[in-house]
Parts: sequence; structure tokens; C-alpha cells
Amino acid sequence: MGQFVLHALRQFPDLELAAALERPDHPDLGKPAAPGVLLTGDLASGLTGADVAIDFSTPATTRKVVAEAAARDVAMVVATTGFSPDQRREIEGWGNKVALLLSPNFSLGVNLLFELVAEAARRLPDYDLEVLELHHSAKVDAPSGTALQLGEVAAHARGTTLDEAGVFHREGQTGPRPRGAIGMQTLRAGTSVGEHTVFLAGPGERIELTHRALSRETFASGAVRAARWIAGRAPGLYSMTDVLREP
Repeated sequence: MGQFVLHALRQFPDLELAAALERPDHPDLGKPAAPGVLLTGDLASGLTGADVAIDFSTPATTRKVVAEAAARDVAMVVATTGFSPDQRREIEGWGNKVALLLSPNFSLGVNLLFELVAEAARRLPDYDLEVLELHHSAKVDAPSGTALQLGEVAAHARGTTLDEAGVFHREGQTGPRPRGAIGMQTLRAGTSVGEHTVFLAGPGERIELTHRALSRETFASGAVRAARWIAGRAPGLYSMTDVLREP
């Protein structure tokens, strides 16, 4: 994703790359990441002089990056997924210190899908609702952060939560589908960048709202757009919805 972010930066000539960070044992440390910028594993020096940091990493690493960024008054765009509830609360808490934009998916299309799903769930409250996601076989968390967010927005639109309504496993004699359940189904196969479909099924009909990511470039471009938007913002917790509503 770092390479895609570097490429996406070219779409925004008013932005300048301050640093490129990798894990301390990465074999390419010290090599050029871009003209005049060497790849570094030194988090503190990498954040020095930056206005915004974009993080595509792991939950454990993100915690360190956000804490260091907050100490240096650097705004954050967090694109990592797979947080536990406690980790997510910890990350969100840094919004009291710096401007922090947290999203499970930086595709503009997916963020529009969140709104469409919320509206459909609200208008069709009695329709069965299922979320199906497909990602490449190397993805380590399931369901995807995007799928969980789709389930959350649907649940919220119906006055509940995914913790209360979500069904994450079906096997054996499950009995009739519980009224109001939100099914979460996960597929892992091949090299799929990411596909998400929300099914709403009622008497004699079914609606399918689908998004397919064809390249990781869409995530990088959205993250850079978010970084441009959040620069100079007051401390707080922001989302891609804010970016889309205020160009």
C-alpha cells in the first residue's frame, strides 16, 4: 500500500512527501522511496515536520504510530483494520489530542455504499439482510473491516447494533432465521482486492448492493484525499463521510 500511496500523491501537486516509514527490519531501509526521501524505520524522525501521517499497517503498529503522532501534533489518517474493540477505543481516544480520521475503507464508492445500505435498511426494516465479503487468501482478519462497518450502519439504521443483531456463524440445525438478524458471511480465495455485497430479501424479491474494488489504487487515492482534507483540522474524530460531504 505504501507504493500505491506514493503513486497517489502525484494526483495532488499541493502535497509534499515528508517521509516514508517501514518496519525497523525492512530490507529496503535507507533506499530512496521518492526523490529526496529515504525509507526509514525511525518513527520519531519520520514524523518530525509532517502535517499528516497515513497509516496502512497492523493494529499493534498503528497504536504506536498514532501515539507518536499525537505527541508531535501530527494529524492521522488511519487505514488499518482488524482492531479489537479495546484497540479501537484506544485509537479513537487520540481524537481528543489531534485530528484523526479513521475508516475501514478509503474507497469513495464504498463510503457511498455505507449511506445506501443505511437508507435501504431503514426503508425496508422487515427485509432479511445479509452481508457477504470476498478478499484474497492472504488477508488475516475476518470479517473485513468494511463488512463490519456495513453491518454496523445497517444495524444502526434499524435501531440496534451489530453486537446484538449480527449472526457470524451458521452450521447444523440452526432453525428458522431470527427476525431482524444481520448475517455476516466471509469468503477468502485467490487475489480479490475486495468485494462486498449487501442482500436485502423480502416477499418475492431481493435487492443486492455490491461494490467491487478492482485495484488497491482506489484505497490509496482516497487516503491521500483524506490526508489533504484533514490537514489543519481541529482535534477530533473524523470519517470519510466528512471528507465526501465537505470537498
